[in-house]
Amino acid sequence: MKHNIIGLGEALWDVLPEGKKLGGAPANFAFHTSQFGNGAVAISALGNDSLGDEAVSEFQKKGLKFIMPRIDYPTGTVPTTLDEHGVPTYEIKEGVAWDNIPLTPEMEAAAHSCDAICWGSLAQRSAVSRKTINTIIGLTPATCLKIFDINLRLNFYTKEIIEHSMRICDILKINDEELAVVSRMFDLPGLSMEDKCRRLVEGFGLKMLVLTCGVNGSYVFTPTEMSYQTTPRVEVADTVGAGDSFTGAFCSAILAGKSMAEAHKLAVEVSAYVCTQNGAMPRLPERLTSAF
Repeated sequence: MKHNIIGLGEALWDVLPEGKKLGGAPANFAFHTSQFGNGAVAISALGNDSLGDEAVSEFQKKGLKFIMPRIDYPTGTVPTTLDEHGVPTYEIKEGVAWDNIPLTPEMEAAAHSCDAICWGSLAQRSAVSRKTINTIIGLTPATCLKIFDINLRLNFYTKEIIEHSMRICDILKINDEELAVVSRMFDLPGLSMEDKCRRLVEGFGLKMLVLTCGVNGSYVFTPTEMSYQTTPRVEVADTVGAGDSFTGAFCSAILAGKSMAEAHKLAVEVSAYVCTQNGAMPRLPERLTSAF
């Protein structure tokens, strides 16, 4: 069954050593969910500039539906450097189009028929986009699966923003470094990693918490269950977009009725494959997209 899925937030160009690649976590997420046959749309904003023109062309080439008004701010760019393990460091430009996402009737219509929506903290750094993001989330049906992929970057977040999004989401996706930050935020000292996750699940009424730990594997916690998967050893081209592909595959599998453990296994396999490719939006092989 085809599901309507929204990736909501930043749309930008990752300026990598080998050249620029279209990205932004919500667009990456939407693209990967579309590869599983879903009706996915990326919602953001682009500038009235050549980079905006290129982004439109690239989205169209990839066959990804998008709702991104063209506005009088520059299209977002993120100069990115990679270490010897392919792990990126970002310089995130401010005052860009995705900081100023306007609410449009087309966005509202997409929200009303949405089966799953994913957003993060980064695009909420500005009041304009934060208001639009929360309005769209509020317009989704009660049955919509709400995923907060926390995605902490630099100092572009506050406790208030994090707490609000954690209270309205069904699934929290977080990595081990972000878990340490959030644990300090909410005064969870001296607990084991598992206990911290379980405390967050209970305290925020989460259906699931997905914890990724890089080469040390990943976990999914529910109020009553836990799943663990090792991280496959692969030849890494870069890790840009790997986490977004994980979220996209996990969401797609859950919507398709797969168990938590089945969804987790697929997400790990998809993100491992994306690590072997350059850029955030590679085409997935059929052996992965035909998993259900």
